[in-house]
Amino acid sequence: MKNILVIGAGLSASSLIRYLLENSEEQNWKVNIGDISEELAKAKVGNHPNAYAFMFDVNNEEQRTEWIKKSDIVVSMLPASMHFEVAKTCVEYGINMVTASYVSKEILTLNDEAEKKDILLLNEIGVDPGIDHMSAMQVIDRLKEEGSKLKQFESNTGGLVAPKYDNNPWNYKFTWNPRNVVLAGQGSASQFLHNGRYKYIPYHKLFERTERIKILDLGEFEVYPNRDSLKYMKIYNLENIETMFRGTIRRVGYSRAWNAFVQLGLTDDTYVYKESMNHTYHQFINSFTKYETTKPVEEKVAEYLKIDPESHVMYLLRWTGIFDDKVIGLESATPAQILQHLLEQKWTMEDDDKDMIVMQHQFVYEKEGKMKKLTSSMVVYGEDQTHTAMSITVGTPVAIAVKMILNGNIKSKGVKIPIDKDIYTPILTELENYNVQFIENEVDYEAPKEFI
Repeated sequence: MKNILVIGAGLSASSLIRYLLENSEEQNWKVNIGDISEELAKAKVGNHPNAYAFMFDVNNEEQRTEWIKKSDIVVSMLPASMHFEVAKTCVEYGINMVTASYVSKEILTLNDEAEKKDILLLNEIGVDPGIDHMSAMQVIDRLKEEGSKLKQFESNTGGLVAPKYDNNPWNYKFTWNPRNVVLAGQGSASQFLHNGRYKYIPYHKLFERTERIKILDLGEFEVYPNRDSLKYMKIYNLENIETMFRGTIRRVGYSRAWNAFVQLGLTDDTYVYKESMNHTYHQFINSFTKYETTKPVEEKVAEYLKIDPESHVMYLLRWTGIFDDKVIGLESATPAQILQHLLEQKWTMEDDDKDMIVMQHQFVYEKEGKMKKLTSSMVVYGEDQTHTAMSITVGTPVAIAVKMILNGNIKSKGVKIPIDKDIYTPILTELENYNVQFIENEVDYEAPKEFI
């Protein structure tokens, strides 16, 4: 019997755990689920005979070592900052590890030792990163094999509420970590390549620089740039490409309204707002406007943003409750934490709501002297509040990778991401059983007139 250790039983682990348990009898697996909340871990496994749930503290070195040593593979579903300690212990005792998170600089330092120990540390095998890598590389490799020359590549992903349950004017609800949504884009300028020109967008301009796309029969969306698209030129072996862009998908109008919060300074997480316990949201937002005793705060905000007080953006701001005389009630909170607290009261998924993941790649390439554009689109809907689209698309590819590694179908060693054909082909094939599949459309392409 093979022992699988899953560390972290949060929402994104739900579909992962379901897959492992459903396949445990056929594959002869024992699935051990450890979480800082023993109650949560037990809720995820129920009374399954091949599962064991327990309280696990990743910072407890003795416990961490004991469990990893007796496992055949470890799946870390912890926050990204906690993976390194798990990875170090896996390398020390020669145990394979899988995670959905981005490869950190710290984990990259373990590559040589992992190769010596003949083990694999497979990262970025969730949805974004993960399914985006695999589905993009599948098309890129196919086009190259056909003799096509890739000119442009764009890849966009978004976690949104499904259309049937999209019932607020922002067309958005939290389908993953709210803090990450509030802080999105901060820390460094977004950078990408457009028609051979390097582009850099600082955070305070990020949500002003959007583009429109259409996805299957879902209508129009907008996209704002992700942080660093340029590094994927090397990762995808596209060093000579003319356009390389990765973005985040939202419904049209979201970015312009969100930009109002950015420009006001409400997404800042670097200092504490002194009166976060006793002030109202009305007082909070007023603190970011010019001192003026005769004008209403809404008028001052509209004036600062240079927009009409009756504009749609102001309507969206009012809808959040940011101008209400409701006490914040948070101790020593940053502006970003206050904004998150407010939005969690408005953007939280209802019990019957379902989410969706949308992803689209666009490839422009030259084939037999003609320019072509291929669009590859994916839409996945959640089943319920446990097996959400996010959980399905993050956890299922992780689980399939675990099976492939245990069965010896993946031969790679060291620190890897899923960009090789022997990894992505079988995983994408099996994902189709879970309605995770791409629809392609190819047309002739004529470059639009460019204004420099």
